[in-house]
Amino acid sequence: MPKPVSPHKKKDIEQYKHKDKTRLNNPQVGMVSHANDPDSAIKRYSYDPHLDPTLVWTGKKEQSELNIDTVSIHVHERIDPKTIVQQVHKHNVKGYQHSLFEEPFDHRPVRDEVSFYQHKNAWANRLVAGDSLLVMNSLLEKEGMAGQVQMVFIDPPYGIKYGSNFQPYTDKRNVQDGKDEDLSTEPEMIKAFRDTWELGIHSYLSYMRNRLMLAKELLNETGSCFVQISDQNIHHIRELMDEIFGAENFFSLITFKKTLPLGSSGLAGISDYLIWYAKDKKQMKYRQLYTQKELGSGTGYTWVELPDGKRRKMTAAERQDPATLPNGSRPFFADNLMSSGYTPSCFYDFEFEGKQYKSQKYSWKTNKTGMQTLIEQKRIIAPGNLPNYVRFFDDFPVQELHNLWDDTHGASNPVYVVQTSNKVLQRCILMCTDPGDLVLDPTCGSGTTAYVAEQWGRRWITVDTSRVAIQLAKQRILTSVYDWYKLAHPDEGVSGGFD
Repeated sequence: MPKPVSPHKKKDIEQYKHKDKTRLNNPQVGMVSHANDPDSAIKRYSYDPHLDPTLVWTGKKEQSELNIDTVSIHVHERIDPKTIVQQVHKHNVKGYQHSLFEEPFDHRPVRDEVSFYQHKNAWANRLVAGDSLLVMNSLLEKEGMAGQVQMVFIDPPYGIKYGSNFQPYTDKRNVQDGKDEDLSTEPEMIKAFRDTWELGIHSYLSYMRNRLMLAKELLNETGSCFVQISDQNIHHIRELMDEIFGAENFFSLITFKKTLPLGSSGLAGISDYLIWYAKDKKQMKYRQLYTQKELGSGTGYTWVELPDGKRRKMTAAERQDPATLPNGSRPFFADNLMSSGYTPSCFYDFEFEGKQYKSQKYSWKTNKTGMQTLIEQKRIIAPGNLPNYVRFFDDFPVQELHNLWDDTHGASNPVYVVQTSNKVLQRCILMCTDPGDLVLDPTCGSGTTAYVAEQWGRRWITVDTSRVAIQLAKQRILTSVYDWYKLAHPDEGVSGGFD
């Protein structure tokens, strides 16, 4: 005989109380009168109605006019990888006399050579050592390059610590803030650090404002500007770019994963950000990128059509590892067939597998003819009260790239104290440039922008104050090996695309 079930003990109903906090008592509406709750005096907050929203800092007003020396960019070294390889082949030629000063570039008559900025040379990518402000001004004033840059990528100091911005040695990447031996002895680097940080955030904002202004002048009307930044100063940079490019030209804020949360205390910060503005959003060049869709848990593709035509839900093990599905299986997503609005031609009743489905509050996503076609093509499934559309994974196994990049991580085998993942630059370049377009990076660092631009057939100019950064970037680019691509139209060069 079963034992009698004892009645459940009645549970007390409680609420969480913040016993150590207080608040003033608000008047209860039924108890209010003019005597016990009189009108208070008006509180006034002052602002200047003649100004647009703007960011203000020390030194901004005094620098209402930006004066920059116009200097020439001197060529110190010409590097042609093709010639370097040819030299290796010539080394094996008997009797060949090597020339220490062999020059792969065509010479002009002396009278033309000394007429600087008067003649056109074949394009050559450039790695420039110097102050980015002076270099960009020289590109504008000396070379007339206003409107010729398609993309600007700026990875400035994040505004956190000295060690995160400067590296004094080519063979020592671990730089610690506050250590004398990690301080740079390069005069130009000391000046750059002073100019950037002398007044703290105020100097930093002036530094950024000036360079963004010139970047905008260099950009083509279809061009884009990216600024890579951390969460510490993202709000300031966003406001600054609103001022310079116009809030209406903001395009996207991209969050990307930079590292793995190893040994972090508290809530680990594993992301950095890309602030993306267009020169003119209405004219900007944008190329949609796609990423591979994922299967299994959390993706919606949790149904499967087996090779024999039977359809069922994936098991927990199959959702965890879709590779365990039988060969020939077709995963699919049971998608909603109801529209979010009302269309008269899509409001009807229909029959499927002997069951009548009546019109609901909203329309179907297709008209009656379209629904019949879906039934004939076996694209309808009814696991519940309403039919669903069978969206096979292999119908379109990719999805549009969005602004949350969790597959980037950090740079592989980094050589510089701050080095961005190749994938981040690759996506930026592919989204807003075409082969042959010009990419400018006034914050060269390890040369990732130049490396990726070279890989994808884009022209590039990159600038850095540090000779250490320039040397690392030069070595990286010279020793890089890229895949070989066949030109679609050889007579047009890389701008004609690839097969």
